[in-house]
Amino acid sequence: MRSALIGLVLLVAPAAASAQEQEPRFAWPVACTLGQDCFIQNYVDAVAGPRFGNFRCDRLGYNGDNGTDIRLPDLAAMRKGVDILAAADGTVAGIRDGEPDISVKERGAEAVKDVKGGNGVTIDHGGGWFTRYAHMKQGSVRVKKGDTVKTGQPLGQIGLSGNTEFPHVEFSVFREDAGTATFIDPFTALPIGSGCETAGHPLWAADVPYIPTALLIAGFAAGPADWETARRGDYADLKGGRNAPLVMWAESFGVRGGDTQTVTIAGPDGKPVHRDRTVLAESKNLWSVFSGRRAPPDGWKPGTYTGRYQLERNNLLVIDAERKVEIP
Repeated sequence: MRSALIGLVLLVAPAAASAQEQEPRFAWPVACTLGQDCFIQNYVDAVAGPRFGNFRCDRLGYNGDNGTDIRLPDLAAMRKGVDILAAADGTVAGIRDGEPDISVKERGAEAVKDVKGGNGVTIDHGGGWFTRYAHMKQGSVRVKKGDTVKTGQPLGQIGLSGNTEFPHVEFSVFREDAGTATFIDPFTALPIGSGCETAGHPLWAADVPYIPTALLIAGFAAGPADWETARRGDYADLKGGRNAPLVMWAESFGVRGGDTQTVTIAGPDGKPVHRDRTVLAESKNLWSVFSGRRAPPDGWKPGTYTGRYQLERNNLLVIDAERKVEIP
């Protein structure tokens, strides 16, 4: 989500930019593995004007975005605690803490209009270069203004504070020159709006792969999926009922019009009890689906039921996820 953290930026004294200063190189700023337990949901807007395009000319992101949103799959992962790490050596230029971890859908835009970035930290890396870490968990900030930090040092944890609907950290890079901040895409070292086909080079210290589509969460429900319940992780310990509906649900990002999704549920004997195959009509940055069936007249047979969610694109399997549920 877009964030301002205006207060953090205002705390930064103008730094003298120097043409001789080398560009920094940034380590991965979260204690997670990209593509496994965290994902990039939104990228910096590389296209000037009203049309969005990230550095790959893809649609993952939204118009005017100046940060990279590194998200967790769900709130259950956030509650466990995932550290945000300093991407490079530097000095803490500003912090904010105390904002609650509540989705803006529940809290309302008016309540966060002055604290859109929620809790966060800004670090001065010298030479006019800064990084900012927004939407941190309330009470998790471990540093204070003026502290010296080292690459990989924990700053706090991923949260849900400010103007956001999902747990993530918005990682922003900017340069200050005469008090003016210019936001930079860490994947190209170019200012936002420079063009999605403009040559650049990454500021990352190690390769950060581009993942255009992936599964976030999946599981079973005893009826139509309630997505807030799913995102809280409350379906994790679900036990099926002999006479209850059997429904598999999944939430993904980066689906494209023309993709084919298939939801299959197999019984304890391995034979399918449900199959639903659909061609998606349009592209979606975030896509939620559930599919299943009611119990048969004599109820489900006891045992382990296996659900499988698949997404195919151009005859290639992009997502293949399997989940299981017990019916006693």
